[in-house]
Amino acid sequence: MKKNIHPVERAVRVVVGLFLASMAFWGPSNYWFLLGLIPVATGFLGWCPPYALFGINTCNLGKQK
Repeated sequence: MKKNIHPVERAVRVVVGLFLASMAFWGPSNYWFLLGLIPVATGFLGWCPPYALFGINTCNLGKQK
């Protein structure tokens, strides 16, 4: 698995995912908070399956060539 997510995007995914997952403790009592685990996992791994499927790679954004 080659990394395909930019470091800034990874940080945003982790923060948003943790926010969604925290709803298990203070939000409505349903299982939608489990969706927060997906961005947390992709943020920590640095690899997003849909990005790989569609050939998207945000790692190289902002680099001079």
